Amino acid sequence: MKILILGGYGVFGGRLAELLGDRADLQLLICGRDRQCAEAFCAAYAGPARLLPVALDRRAIAAALVAHTPDLVVDASGPFQDYGADRYRVVEACIAAGVDYLDFADAADFVFGIPRFDAAAKAAGSFVISGVSSFPALTAAVLREMAKTMDIRTLEGGIAPSPFAGIGLNVMRAVVGYAGAPVKLRRGGRDGFGTGLAESLRFTVAVPGRLPLRNIHFSLVDVPDLQVLPPAYPGLTDIWMGAGPVPEILHRILNLLAKARATFRLPSLLPFSRLFYAILNRMKFGEHRGGMFLRARGLADGRAVERSWHLLAEGDGGPYIPSMAVEAIVRKLLAGDRPHAGARSAIEALTLADYDALFASRSIHTGFREEQPGAPIYRRILGTAFDQLPPRVRALHDSMAPRAWSGEARVERGRGLLARLAAAIVGFPKAADAVPVTVTFTPEGTAERWTRNFGGKSFASLQSAGTGRNDYLLVERFGPAAFAMALVVDGGRLRLVPRRWTLFGLPMPRALMPGGPSFETEIDGKFHFNVEIRLPLAGLVVAYRGMLEPRQYP
Repeated sequence: MKILILGGYGVFGGRLAELLGDRADLQLLICGRDRQCAEAFCAAYAGPARLLPVALDRRAIAAALVAHTPDLVVDASGPFQDYGADRYRVVEACIAAGVDYLDFADAADFVFGIPRFDAAAKAAGSFVISGVSSFPALTAAVLREMAKTMDIRTLEGGIAPSPFAGIGLNVMRAVVGYAGAPVKLRRGGRDGFGTGLAESLRFTVAVPGRLPLRNIHFSLVDVPDLQVLPPAYPGLTDIWMGAGPVPEILHRILNLLAKARATFRLPSLLPFSRLFYAILNRMKFGEHRGGMFLRARGLADGRAVERSWHLLAEGDGGPYIPSMAVEAIVRKLLAGDRPHAGARSAIEALTLADYDALFASRSIHTGFREEQPGAPIYRRILGTAFDQLPPRVRALHDSMAPRAWSGEARVERGRGLLARLAAAIVGFPKAADAVPVTVTFTPEGTAERWTRNFGGKSFASLQSAGTGRNDYLLVERFGPAAFAMALVVDGGRLRLVPRRWTLFGLPMPRALMPGGPSFETEIDGKFHFNVEIRLPLAGLVVAYRGMLEPRQYP
C-alpha cells in the first residue's frame, strides 16, 4: 500500500510515519516543499516500511497523483485555516483521480464544509474523511459511548499537552490566528459565537485510580467539534472546547492579548505566532504528562447526571495521539476493513475500541467518571477504581456513618528539634514498638473527622473531597494546614500522594510540602496502614504503621 503524506516530515506527518513504521507492506511518500528536510527524515527513519522523499507543493498535487499513483493521500500539513479560496484543492484532486483521502484538519470551517463533496466521492468510489485527529475523531468516539446511557445536553472538553511535547509552527499559527476572533459554537440552544482564547475554565484530568494532572487552565479553541457535533446531537444545547498549554503564565498572556484584540478590534495576532512558537518550545519544565477530557451533562432515566471521560498520557505517549486516528484507519485498511465511499467528517470514523490497542502500546490511560455527590468520600474521588481496592480497604472507606476501627501500631518519631516541634503541634504519638490504636470516623456534613487514639494520645484531622483546584483530590486538614492528596490505586495498595498544600488558606511552596510514602493495603484479611511524614528541612517527623479491624461504635 502506497501512502502519500503531505507534510510528511512535519510534527503530525512525521509521527504518523513512526507509528506505521512496523509495517513492511507500506510505502510512505514523505512529501513537503523542502526536499532536503524530506531526505533527512527518511535517512533517520528506522523500521521496515519503505520511505521515499518527495519535493511537493500542495498546488501541484494533481500532477503528483499521476506521477506517484498513491492508494491513499494523508494531508498532515496545514494550517488548514490558511488554505484560502482554493482550500479543497487536494480533496478535489484526489476525487478526480479516484484516490482515498484523510486529513488532520483542525479548522472547523474546513471540516464542516467537507460533506459538499459527498456525491462526487461516492461516484469516484473513494472515501474522503476530514478531521481525522484527536478533535473530532477521538472526542466523537467518546461522545457516542456516553450517548448510549444518557441524553447529552451540554458538552465541554479540552486537551492539555505535556510541556515537553513540542508544538508545530503551523499549529501555533492556527491558534494565534483565531485568538480574539469570533469562534462558531452552540450556546443556549442557538448557534452563536465565542471569542477564541478569551474564554476559559479550569479542570482536573483524573483517570480513576491514577495520579491526576494538576488543575489546568483551558481556553476556547476553534476545533471542528464545535460545528460538526451539534447536527449529530440535536439535543445538545451548549458545546465548548479548549486547550490548556503550559506554562500557564504564557497562556494567560495570550488570553490578555486575545481579549484586547476582541475589545479594541485590533488586527490579527498572527505576526506574533513565530515568537510564541519559539518561547513555548523553549519553556519546558514541570511534569512530562498530558491529557484530555470531555464532560457531559444531561439526563439518564429522568435524572440529571454529569459524566466525564479522562485521558492521561505519560511521557512521550501524548504527542502521538493526534496521529493515532489516521494510524487506526490505515491498519484497518490493511486488514481489509475499508471505510465506505463518500465525503464526511471523522465523527463516525472510529470507536473507542479502535483506540484501545493503540493506547495499550504506550503509557496512555483512559477512564469514565460519574459524579456521585452523596457517595462516601473515597468512592467519590476514586470513581470506578474504588472497586479495585482490597476488600478490607473498601470496607473501611465505603461508609459515611459513624464507626470505629481498632488494632495495634508501631510508631517512630524524628529526633530533630523541628521534627519534635511539628509533632508536638499536631499531637502525634510518642515512639513505641507496639501501641493500641483506635480510629473513630465521625461525619461532619460532607466531610469526615478522623480521630486517632494511640494508647491514650489523640490527634484528629478532617478529610473531604477537594473542590476547585483540588478536584479529584482528598483534602486533609490539621488545624490551619490543609493537604491535597491524590488517591492512587497501585496493585493491592492505595497510595496517598501529596500534590499541594495551604497554610491559613494561603498556597504554600511545593518545596516545603510535607511528604513521605503513605499507603493502605490488606494483609491476611486485615486492614494495614503505613504513614510516614517528613519535612524538607527537618527529615522524619513521625511514621506509624499497623493494622485495624472494625469494632462496635461507639
